[in-house]
Amino acid sequence: MSDESPSGVVESPIGIFDSGFGGLTVARAAVDLMPNEDIVYLGDTARAPYGQKRIAQVREYALQCLDRLDFHGVKALVIACNTASSAVLRDARERYDVPVIDVIMPAARRASLATRNGRIGVICTEATARSRSYEDALAAVPGISLTTTPCPRFVEYVERGITGGPELEELARRYLEPIREAGCDTLILGCTHYPLLAGLITLLLGEEVTLISSSEECARASYTALTRRGILHTGPREPSRYFLTTGNAEKFERLGRRLMQGFVHDVHRVGMDEPPAPLGDLAVVKS
Repeated sequence: MSDESPSGVVESPIGIFDSGFGGLTVARAAVDLMPNEDIVYLGDTARAPYGQKRIAQVREYALQCLDRLDFHGVKALVIACNTASSAVLRDARERYDVPVIDVIMPAARRASLATRNGRIGVICTEATARSRSYEDALAAVPGISLTTTPCPRFVEYVERGITGGPELEELARRYLEPIREAGCDTLILGCTHYPLLAGLITLLLGEEVTLISSSEECARASYTALTRRGILHTGPREPSRYFLTTGNAEKFERLGRRLMQGFVHDVHRVGMDEPPAPLGDLAVVKS
């Protein structure tokens, strides 16, 4: 793509990758901000969740999926997964000749601006916590105290379509206790599944705690990156959306439609051990 003119690149889709369903919150936020853009979404549900896997394994899986999106000629790659961002961001920026946008730095920047008392909390997967990515992202910001709490079972509940109820509320209460004890006034939702639990989290922590969605901040960063490079679609058009998964396409579509209010349609299964097919060979959703 480096040999194309900006006017040619602008016609290419945006590639969005996640380990599963959570990145759909990024895709939805991206569509809200960039409604004229074509989107190719790939969820690696066959090998999810990534949060409890070794970083080296996450890196291997993530690069396979990003390679697949790059094959489709995308003009930008969005790593819509905190765990994968922690594992592969540096490699990806060296590997691909397109902008690579992650979810960690945009959320960290927003949180540093939003906090009033300097006490920021992060809830995330175990792999993201082990990587200390948010600690690194905020290390240069003076006066910041960070409290990081892994919440591994949140992903399990969201991917079962459960976003409330007494059982999840009790689990959330336990997970969030370190955030409350630390007096955090700002909380980064450090997994793209977690915005779907924002109502419950606010119920338990109170309205005075500002929630920072890594999904929304990633979408804003994507808008900025494309605009600065002059490759954003600015005129009205009918964009195309492609939804791909390495797992069960019917399950992905059913859960995606339920959690995203009908946003997800016509999901196609792709195998990482199979030759990639051109997007034109797939049914496309016109918005």
